[in-house]
Amino acid sequence: MKKSITHGPELKLIAPSIIAENQEELSALLNRIDGISPIFQLDIMDGEFVPTRSLDFDFVIPENDAHYEAHLMVARPREWLEKLDGIAGTILFPIETSQNPKALIDEARKKGMRVGFVLNPYTPVSAVKPILDDIDQMLVMTVNPGFYGAQFLPETLSKVAEIRRLKPNIDLEVDGGITADTIEVAAEAGANKFVSGLFVVKSEDPGKAVKNLLEKIGAGNWKN
Repeated sequence: MKKSITHGPELKLIAPSIIAENQEELSALLNRIDGISPIFQLDIMDGEFVPTRSLDFDFVIPENDAHYEAHLMVARPREWLEKLDGIAGTILFPIETSQNPKALIDEARKKGMRVGFVLNPYTPVSAVKPILDDIDQMLVMTVNPGFYGAQFLPETLSKVAEIRRLKPNIDLEVDGGITADTIEVAAEAGANKFVSGLFVVKSEDPGKAVKNLLEKIGAGNWKN
């Protein structure tokens, strides 16, 4: 199930985010956004690390050519490694609840996963400096996590710029409040991947919304 795509800071991609409370909701959402991007983000929430739940069940996704990232917003991230084996090509751990980041990196690598960590708005870059050379990707939350439609926090972009300076070749992703009005400043700060929920997934035409975002940052359609 795990699909590989080209990654790297020179490649700009939109990752529609997937939040679902049950398999029926998940299947309907995946069907609606099928084919609009080569990459999607599975937002996994346990109701403990964040106050809401999403994909906190034994879900299945269809066989297709998409690459799935798993963004773990959970109190016990290690437990999800087995559950996501064969599903997620990239796994993104919350640094706040990852007691042994190096061990998580090693375990994920053994399963053939790309590995990244997530910084919430209140967490400084210093929390991930020791592991930046060991991972493929960083995700900076540009909202307080847990909901579609949370308010974009422009002050978080200073962390994006700092990480880009520290590690120029890393895949650097932002998540939260990404719209046609905010994506340009996020790209200017150094992000090359952009998670979008409300603006894309809840739009009348998700494919058109993705195209709109790519055009805002001077990126061509990924299919071309």
